[in-house]
Amino acid sequence: MAEDYYRTLGVPRNASPADIQKAYRELARKYHPDMNPNDKTAKKKFQQVQAAFDVLNNPEKREMYDRYGSSFETMGAGGPQQRGAWGASGPGGFAGGPGGFNVEDIDLSQFLGERFGQEGPGLGDIFGQFRRAAGKFRKPSATPRRGGDIEQELQIPFATAIAGGEVQIAVQHEAGKTETLAVKIPAGIDDGKKIRIRGQGQPAARGGTPGDILLTIRVAPHRYFQRHGNQLHVNVPVTLAEAASGAKVDVPTPRGTVKLSIPPGTSSGTKLRVKGHGVAPKNGSAGDLLAEIQIVLPKNLTPADREAIGQIDQHYVQNPRRELRW
Repeated sequence: MAEDYYRTLGVPRNASPADIQKAYRELARKYHPDMNPNDKTAKKKFQQVQAAFDVLNNPEKREMYDRYGSSFETMGAGGPQQRGAWGASGPGGFAGGPGGFNVEDIDLSQFLGERFGQEGPGLGDIFGQFRRAAGKFRKPSATPRRGGDIEQELQIPFATAIAGGEVQIAVQHEAGKTETLAVKIPAGIDDGKKIRIRGQGQPAARGGTPGDILLTIRVAPHRYFQRHGNQLHVNVPVTLAEAASGAKVDVPTPRGTVKLSIPPGTSSGTKLRVKGHGVAPKNGSAGDLLAEIQIVLPKNLTPADREAIGQIDQHYVQNPRRELRW
């Protein structure tokens, strides 16, 4: 089946010379063998594009082709003169034969975007320019890429999360070597926050920078303390006598031990505030400590002890569940 030159260049039959030249330049770049060293079909496609352009870019040849089709060469007008083909020896070689690449037929000034003098460059100069131009369209060599990040969780003590500090982690590299790293924990860090250790992630190929380690912080619970925003809540056990008569008891805080005053007659569940002894984040003001009183009775009360407590209870008539509702 005769080849359709218009379809080869991807242009309509009424395409202008400028459209034909533009389509040719794009396809020549696309299928040039220097730009497709691993594609065995590229040379054949390049030759087909060249043959189609040789005809459609010449007004007389195009008129004969439109009138008689591909058989116009036998109609006396003469077909495109084939003076050389792209050699089988590889890019830059020439061999005779029809349908090949003809260095005299191609418009190198359009393809390369350069203007030659009237005398014109020599054959070696043409191919030097041709290869340099083709190099502009080659894909750039692979650039160094950054290594991947390593994500893992790190559990830290409650006290370290509140006051800050330093913990040790072990990092195992691909070569099997284990490295111990010191990780600084900022004061007031909350559960779920992330810490980035730069340059300790996966190595990068082709000389790129290594990735990072992303640590998701998990704060271990505390037996007595709880965190609510920047406030700390703590349960403070007191004796029956301390609650009844009042007392001063020691309470530990992130910034040292404080004396907590228990007013006389304090009931369990009463919350006493200690200002400025809560969570103190790096950027922000410190919260407060809320101490909740819990009365602890002796485990081994004697019958006489229970009777004495009962007499006190009978003396002060009250209903502690008066406001308890569903």
